[in-house]
Amino acid sequence: MPALADAKRRGLARHIGVANFNIALLDAAVRLCPEPLVALQAEYHPYLDQSKLLAAVRRHKLVFIAYCPLGRGRLFGDPVLAQIAGEHGRTVAQVALRWLLQQNVAPIPFSSKPQRIAENLMVFDFALSADDIARIAALKRANGRIANPVGRVLGGWD
Repeated sequence: MPALADAKRRGLARHIGVANFNIALLDAAVRLCPEPLVALQAEYHPYLDQSKLLAAVRRHKLVFIAYCPLGRGRLFGDPVLAQIAGEHGRTVAQVALRWLLQQNVAPIPFSSKPQRIAENLMVFDFALSADDIARIAALKRANGRIANPVGRVLGGWD
């Protein structure tokens, strides 16, 4: 953390963020970094309960950046998401992204298809109801994690 702070002070970085930190690591990073952290990037989608991590991010006044917000496509066949999407005249992807946005989470979906990229940006002109949000939050699963950040750190790929 001191090296990242030094890089920021020397103008090599505008901001400092961390990725794939659990709550204990996040707390330690905030405590040990002489410069303020601004963001945590981690996996987050309806199948992965990140409510405790989100609370820690908010406690530290950081931005939560969600990667794999569409569960690497695993969400697309979900009947609850499909029903909510139909009720709003939207796609499942748009509903999942909107769910994150309404939690003040910044999703970063991946697509190489221009049409999907454009669709993913069309999430600012509708809102999910409290019932929709609760139904989506109920989709969390014990085995909801998709990415393997530990494998990446150790040099492997999931």
